[in-house]
Amino acid sequence: MNATRKIIEFAAADHALPDHVKTTALYLLGDTLAGGAAGAASSEAQAMLSAVQRWGAGIDARLLGSSDRLPAPSAAWFNGFAIHCLEWDAVHEPAVVHAMSVVTAALLASSDRMGGCDQDDFLTALAVGVDIASGLGVAATGGMQFFRPATAGVIGASLAVARLEGFATEKFPDILGLAYSQTAGTMQAHVEASIALPLQIANAARAAITAVDLVSAGMDGPHDALEGPFGYYQLIEPGDLTLYTDNMGKGWLIEDVSVKPFPSGRASHGILGALDNMLRDGALDSSRIVALDIAAPPLIHRLVGRPYKADMSASYARLCLPFLVPLMLRDGIVDPRCFTSQEFGNPDLLKLGEKVTVRIDGNPDHNALTPQSLTITLRDGSKVERKITDNLGSPSAPMSEAQTGSKLDLARNLASSNHDPRIFDDPLAYATEPQ
Repeated sequence: MNATRKIIEFAAADHALPDHVKTTALYLLGDTLAGGAAGAASSEAQAMLSAVQRWGAGIDARLLGSSDRLPAPSAAWFNGFAIHCLEWDAVHEPAVVHAMSVVTAALLASSDRMGGCDQDDFLTALAVGVDIASGLGVAATGGMQFFRPATAGVIGASLAVARLEGFATEKFPDILGLAYSQTAGTMQAHVEASIALPLQIANAARAAITAVDLVSAGMDGPHDALEGPFGYYQLIEPGDLTLYTDNMGKGWLIEDVSVKPFPSGRASHGILGALDNMLRDGALDSSRIVALDIAAPPLIHRLVGRPYKADMSASYARLCLPFLVPLMLRDGIVDPRCFTSQEFGNPDLLKLGEKVTVRIDGNPDHNALTPQSLTITLRDGSKVERKITDNLGSPSAPMSEAQTGSKLDLARNLASSNHDPRIFDDPLAYATEPQ
C-alpha cells in the first residue's frame, strides 16, 4: 500500500477518539472560534466581506461573529480569513501548518449546510483533518516556498469535510485530487506582509468545500496527487510522505498543536513569551533597557525579523518583532487595537524598536522555531539572558489558566456585539447546532 492510500484509508476509517484527544480538540476548537470571532470584527475582514457578498447570496452557513449567512463556499472563505487575519490561530510548529484554521472553517460550513451534525463526528473529522494537514507538513524536507498552511490545509480540510458528509471511501481519492488541483498560496505574501496571507487560508477553506461539491456532482480528480510525477511533493515542496504515514495512527497530531497567546506571527512568541514572564515576575524595567539582542533560527529571522517601519500596515506589524517587543514592554499585552498608524509612529515605540536586533544563529533546520536566545543589556552594563527552548502555548509550555482567560477575554471584547455567545461559552454546540 502506497503512502497516499494510507492517508485515504486513515481519513475514512471508523475512528474512536480517546477522551484526552477529544479534550484537546475541544480546547483548540474554542480557541479557534474565539480568535475567529475577534478577526471577523476587524476592519480587514469587514472590507473583504463586501467582496464576498458580491459572489452570491444564500443562507447555507453562518459567518463567525454575526448573524449573517452566505453559501457554504463563501462562508468557509470568510471564516477562514477571520480565523487567520489577526495571526492568533493555532499552529503545528514542527509542520509549520495552521491546520486548525482551514479545517475548522471548512467544517463549520459543512456542518451548517447539513443543518448540524453529531458532536463526536465533528470532533473526529476535525482531528482527522488536522492530522493530515499537519502530517503533510511533517513530511516536508525543505523550507517553504508555497504557503504550507494553505497548501497542506486544503488537503486535510477536504478529506475532513468528505468524512463529515458521509462520502464513500472510493470517492476520497477524487476529493483529494480536486483539492490538490486548487492548491495555491505563496510565501511572497508573507515576505511582503500582505493581507493576501489570510486570503490564502480563506481560499483553501473554500476550495475544500468546492472539491467535495464537485465530486458530489460526478467530477473526478487525479488520484496520485501527492506522490505522482506532478504531485504535491514534486511541485509544491520536496518531501517524503512516509515520514508521516509510517507513524500514522501511533498518536494524534492535533495533540501537538500549539495555541498562540498573542495576535502576532508564531515566530514572535518565543521572545514575547519570555518578556511576558519577566514582566509578570517584575524582573524587567523597560526604561533601563539599552539593547535587546535576539539570536534565532533562520525561519524566525525570515518570518518576523523584518525592520520597524513607521508607515507599515497592520499585517506587516503582526510580523515585526522590532514593533511587537516595544508594544509588549510598554503594555504587557499585544492588543490588535494598537496596530494603527498612530501607534506605528509613536516616538516611544520607535525608540524602543531601534534597540531590538534579530540575527540568525546558524541553525541548519529550515523549519525550526527554537532554540532562541534573548540578551537584554541594561543601562548599568548588566545583562539579562534567557534561553528559549519552548514557545509559550506549545504542548511543552502550555498557557496558564490566567493566560488563557486573558486571551479569551480580549477576543470577546474585540468580537462584534451581536456574536453568538456560544462561540465562547459552548464552542462545540456552536459548531454542531446552527440556529
